[in-house]
Amino acid sequence: MATATGCTPRALRHYEEHGLITSTRAANGYREYDDGVVTRVRNIRHLLDAGLTLDDVRVFLPCLDGNVASAPPSPAGLRVGWQRLAVLEARIAAQVAVRDRLAAALQAAAPAPQPLLPPPPPAR
Repeated sequence: MATATGCTPRALRHYEEHGLITSTRAANGYREYDDGVVTRVRNIRHLLDAGLTLDDVRVFLPCLDGNVASAPPSPAGLRVGWQRLAVLEARIAAQVAVRDRLAAALQAAAPAPQPLLPPPPPAR
């Protein structure tokens, strides 16, 4: 399953712990997944890559077995997306404020150093 989805076995276990996928155990103790889990995991990865969290992805459980990328958005999905975007915007603003305070403190302490020149390329 890891090979088919491009995920690590650890990521698959993590998704399973969060109730996003399920498996059964073979006689040897290995996990076995239904073929539909490939689509589900790809959809989970798509949503995570878009910036959502696993808790956010839970809202999409009813449609994880279809094509999430091309399906029309649901009101609940849009709400989660807008909420996550607001959180990200707030984090970015906070980081910019920290950067600006640090830059101001450094500028007050001493003028900016001359930029370092990149090292020369290696000889061939």
